[in-house]
Amino acid sequence: MTQIAFLGLGTMGLGMVKNLLAADHSVTVWNRSDAPVAEAVAAGATSAPSVAAAVDGAEVVMYCFSNDEAVRSVVLEAGGLASVVDSSSIVIDLSTISPEASAAEREAYEAKGVRFLDAPVFGSRGEANSGGLWIVVGGDSEVFDLAKKVFEPISETVHLMGPGGSGVRMKLVGNLVVASQLLALGESLSLAAKAGLDLKKVLQVLEVTDFRSPIFDGVGPAVLADDYSPSFALKLMQKDVGLIQDFASGLGAAVPTVTAASHYVNAAMDAGWGEENASALIKALADESGVSLASS
Repeated sequence: MTQIAFLGLGTMGLGMVKNLLAADHSVTVWNRSDAPVAEAVAAGATSAPSVAAAVDGAEVVMYCFSNDEAVRSVVLEAGGLASVVDSSSIVIDLSTISPEASAAEREAYEAKGVRFLDAPVFGSRGEANSGGLWIVVGGDSEVFDLAKKVFEPISETVHLMGPGGSGVRMKLVGNLVVASQLLALGESLSLAAKAGLDLKKVLQVLEVTDFRSPIFDGVGPAVLADDYSPSFALKLMQKDVGLIQDFASGLGAAVPTVTAASHYVNAAMDAGWGEENASALIKALADESGVSLASS
């Protein structure tokens, strides 16, 4: 059993906490809002009134926040995690943030001699709840080996990508593929609808071809059902697309698909769909084509 402090109980965090508890780890939780804390406590977690109280005595500190600003607020501000965590702890950031923000927190931890892994996750609410996330990690290999015991209950696979910062960079590379596949699905369904094809039959073909995709399999039927209930919110996709563009620009890399996806993400946000699933960008694309993709 490992003494874990887990900070951040949003879309992803609460499911991860439940799986850590199910694996017989001891988990103390802290969240900026109270609502999810009661559910974590009901599952067996202990609630802490502050970050400092949560990490007191923790062997491993894990957290998952929505953006750079949240990480900076909780970790780097005066009295934040970097200033109160004990040097004996291993700290693991599971958030999807910019390489710059990750580097800033790494520097703060290293100044205190704290071992740190950047370990963002692929997957959404369903994978967090089922313990089926895919984790990409940057950091020291010996620290990674020590952390495997807390990665295993929350993941299907874990990949050490290289030294510090490699995890966050891989996450942005992977999210580029996600944005591209959502865009491709929207384009293909809109074109098929304009061409008069049966969209259910179109999806049947996409399910069996050599270019099939689990994203197509999951999102396609939901689009036809006009179901955009969030497992990964569009507003978070907008944040991620911006991170990818900034990351690529700094490296001089061309990312034309992400540029195109960004247009429809922004249009969907302007339409008021920010709390819907990221696939709502497909609605914006279909609207531009003058078609409805919902089955009658």
